[in-house]
Amino acid sequence: MEVYMNTSEKYWNKKAEGYAKSPVSDEETYKRKLTETQSFLQPKMRLLEFGCGTGTTAIHHASHVLHIDAIDISENMLNIGREKASNAGVANITFTRSTLTEFNAGAASLDAVLGLNVIHLLPDRQSVLTEVARILKPGGVFVSSTVCLGNSYFRFIKPFVPLGKFLGVMPDVYVLTESELASEVRDAGFTIERQWHHGPKDVVVFMVARKL
Repeated sequence: MEVYMNTSEKYWNKKAEGYAKSPVSDEETYKRKLTETQSFLQPKMRLLEFGCGTGTTAIHHASHVLHIDAIDISENMLNIGREKASNAGVANITFTRSTLTEFNAGAASLDAVLGLNVIHLLPDRQSVLTEVARILKPGGVFVSSTVCLGNSYFRFIKPFVPLGKFLGVMPDVYVLTESELASEVRDAGFTIERQWHHGPKDVVVFMVARKL
């Protein structure tokens, strides 16, 4: 895990500035995700976003909740997020360099957790889902957006990932199907309330799940 962390951190630190400047690829779908997520948020909620990147989504949601902890393994990403939040006058987001496990939130301490565009990048997907369930209150909400390549021709990227990672041109990408993801989320103790897909070959799965 330490080797994985070091390699991934270097990749995302290098990509941070360009990532921050790149436009949203599908503005309409992004706005739909924001709107659907916000329909589950309430003013007194405490929310955690892991893999927050440069903080854009956290900033959009900040006015809908009491506080957001936004964590990422890239300090460069977080620095950009802090600056963006400051420029936007948003003061209820705390940016912290951490993994979900390292952050070690208290059991049943959070009302909502966001994991957007990150689950397919993690080697320990099931332990991450278990941790999300541990830190959410009963009835708490888990919102995710995950690239599921398993049923598309994109699955053939798998043999090339180690080379791309070695060359520093791509991060780790783990291949899974939408049905596998849904099954794993349910097995972790959730019921799925929203699930739809988009993107090329519908490989991106947006999901809202509630802790039982």
